[in-house]
Amino acid sequence: MYPERIRSRWWYLAPIFIGLIGGIIAYFAIRRDDPQKAKRCLMVGIGLTAVNVILNLAILSTGSFEQEFNVNL
Repeated sequence: MYPERIRSRWWYLAPIFIGLIGGIIAYFAIRRDDPQKAKRCLMVGIGLTAVNVILNLAILSTGSFEQEFNVNL
């Protein structure tokens, strides 16, 4: 197996700003050097994506964004 190196905490910014895709990128980038941090980055990406989906569904289900757009041609 590969020797474990400690990677920077800056890797957490990828899933925070990019979501699931950032978590996957961070996971594959650091999985051999720091597997614990790689798994945590992936979990952060999954968690933030789930929260985003739930909040968007909650906002859209209120119906406050439904408007009728009357276009006169």
